[in-house]
Amino acid sequence: MLKNLLTVALRNFKRDGWYSLLNILGLTIGITFSLFLIFYIKDELSFDRYNQKADRIFRIASNIKEPDKDTMRWVATQVPLAPTLKKDYPEVEEAVRFISEDKKMYKKGELRIYEDKVYYADSNVFRIFTYPFIQGDPRTALVAPNSLVLTQSVATTFFGKGDAVGQALEDAKGDVFKVTGVIKDIPYNSHFRFNVLISATTLPKDFQDNWGGFNIFTYVLVRPHTDAAAFEKKLFPMYDKYMAPIFAKYNIKIHYAVQPILSIHLHSNMQGEPEELGSMSYIYIFSAVAFFMLIIACINYMNLTTARSARRAKEIGVRKVTGSTQPQLIAQFLIESMLAALIALLLSIGLVALLLPVFNSLAGKFISFGALLQPGTLLILLAIVLFVGFLGGSYPALYLSKFDPIHILKGNLSKGSSNVTLRRILVVTQFSIAMIMLICTLVVFRQLNYIRNKDLGFDRAEVLTIPVNTNRDARSQIFAFTNAVRKDPRVLSASTADAVPGQDVSFNLFSIQTSKGYVDQGVFTYAADEHYFKTLGMQIRKGRDFSGPADTLHSIIVNESMVNYFGWDNPIGKRVKIPGDTSGKRYWEVVGVVKDFNQRSLYNPIAPLLLRYRPNAGNIQLKLDARDVQAAITGIQQSWRSIFPDLPFDYTFLDQSLNSQYEADQKRGKIFTAFSVLTVAITCLGLLGLIAFTTQQRQKEISLRKIMGAGVATLVTLITRNFVALVGISCLIAFPVAWLFMDKWLKIFPYNTGLSATPFLLAAVTVLLITFLTVIYHTVRAALANPSKSLRAE
Repeated sequence: MLKNLLTVALRNFKRDGWYSLLNILGLTIGITFSLFLIFYIKDELSFDRYNQKADRIFRIASNIKEPDKDTMRWVATQVPLAPTLKKDYPEVEEAVRFISEDKKMYKKGELRIYEDKVYYADSNVFRIFTYPFIQGDPRTALVAPNSLVLTQSVATTFFGKGDAVGQALEDAKGDVFKVTGVIKDIPYNSHFRFNVLISATTLPKDFQDNWGGFNIFTYVLVRPHTDAAAFEKKLFPMYDKYMAPIFAKYNIKIHYAVQPILSIHLHSNMQGEPEELGSMSYIYIFSAVAFFMLIIACINYMNLTTARSARRAKEIGVRKVTGSTQPQLIAQFLIESMLAALIALLLSIGLVALLLPVFNSLAGKFISFGALLQPGTLLILLAIVLFVGFLGGSYPALYLSKFDPIHILKGNLSKGSSNVTLRRILVVTQFSIAMIMLICTLVVFRQLNYIRNKDLGFDRAEVLTIPVNTNRDARSQIFAFTNAVRKDPRVLSASTADAVPGQDVSFNLFSIQTSKGYVDQGVFTYAADEHYFKTLGMQIRKGRDFSGPADTLHSIIVNESMVNYFGWDNPIGKRVKIPGDTSGKRYWEVVGVVKDFNQRSLYNPIAPLLLRYRPNAGNIQLKLDARDVQAAITGIQQSWRSIFPDLPFDYTFLDQSLNSQYEADQKRGKIFTAFSVLTVAITCLGLLGLIAFTTQQRQKEISLRKIMGAGVATLVTLITRNFVALVGISCLIAFPVAWLFMDKWLKIFPYNTGLSATPFLLAAVTVLLITFLTVIYHTVRAALANPSKSLRAE
């Protein structure tokens, strides 16, 4: 019986080749790109699960509450926290610290390379995290001072494929480090990645006891069955015991947040994350998109199958007369839909293999084709075939199997008119989904474009930034270098600072003068020289710029947000003291106010900022002439080699660094855009087939109207008006749904474009235009046909 059902199914595919092709093509597109989204979602959900003890690893973060400020949620904690947790809390089996180091230059012989993602770490790190060793002993690798553990790629860069353990590397300061271990590269699906680990015992001893500084990552391995929420509550007394002596007098409250590492990538809301985070909202969005693509593909199948019901009517009638039961007929149609879904799936697997590198590049993922062969993925493939096959074939099977054979064989079934209401509902559903996707795509594109091009309060174009990773005695060399490049007419300005916009800066506690006396508040701060504001095109709104070394001791420049926050009517001359200083000599005085600029990304509102004076800091900024950038870089490199012969020339452009802050959202935006276009493409395929069949079924009516004198325009209007009405109904459904989704999404950004009518109108016009052109093409083609042929055929 099954063989007969398959034979009939294949025969029907061959007989209706055009519609079968449209059905399978629509299903193939839907399944292919749903698979890509499923891969993306699986990868996002897999973060940190490679750790064998992942369910017991928690990260400790800080919630810092200052008076009259929102709680600052910060991923950093204090140095003594980890050993204190291990000592005071029996739930803690192990505790480890990661202390970030700036980008660091290492050299071996003539080879000199900058490495980023360098951290000091405690020796027990390998008892908590699963970092497989290739060389060395994890028990002793980070015990001795000046020990290094390298990832495989870094070790290969310096030592080739030979044994790296026992070899030495020297940094820019002349310190020598011994390689004691090589581990496999940290998996990409990790919320925390590093290239080099340095033994924490390398740090000075007095570094260990500071409860006032927040500058490290703390992780704990807890004992089995420890609840994160309950453990977090147990940490509340730590404030009174260890931190109150420092912070209570400033009315600052601190409590720790306990984050399971399996939730960090998708759920963390902390500042200072070491890597790009995902977002659970995008998981929901992409899940919905994958589902919608399958639904639209199924709707295409249902639409075309029910629309062609008249063609199958006589077959059904004859089958019923010869003894076929309704269950047998249902089985026939379900076998056909399952077969179509299976063929589409096999084609999809081929397309996935072909397009996977493109998708990886678009999404910033490293998904391999082997992911298709995993047991979980195979179950998903089976589920897709069953879902598409049953959903796509269920209604046609139930509907067509109910035909009355007597009426069918007498010719009483009206062609093409059967179940028009259902087909209209399905078309409205397709149009609504396509329109929602288009609206969301336009809003996302507009917001991301706004972020890229927003005025940040400074000039980011053609600004070269160069970190100088060397010892503190090299400031005279920095001075010599900036003086040398200023002689190049292609370098318009040169400055130095501790940081540039887009980089993290210090957040320190100060005693700040207000109309009510001095108040203690935390403020972001870093140092810059007298050329910094000119180089970055920042505007001094009040007072003056730094003038030189005379500003070293007491002069500061603040931003407008700081002036507004502290209510300074006349900010010039206002003082900022270092808390705890009783001598009265350690203070700064405001000499200028700079126009607000975005020091941090646009995910954060502009906060009060204080800039101190410091010449020859370790970060150089060069404003280049846009007309000859490459030649300017060549000249700068020559000056660099003459002054810093032992340091690689490592630079970035400021605009590129700033754009990298939004790279994750840009990638997700591209994915969403691509899949929105594909959703519309699947809708168009179904629309193309449905309209072609509709005009074919109404060919006799069109021919009669033409004989009676109807013109082409009249015939086009006749067919078009029904579909235009369906587009209008779809707008009524799509507009409010898209508005709700996008209004919520835009609230993620403190700076956003808001919602306007433009994306909604463009989406509606796009769907209407596609529909209109498709209808016109087929209607005109039918109208121009010789009416005698269709009438004679009848």
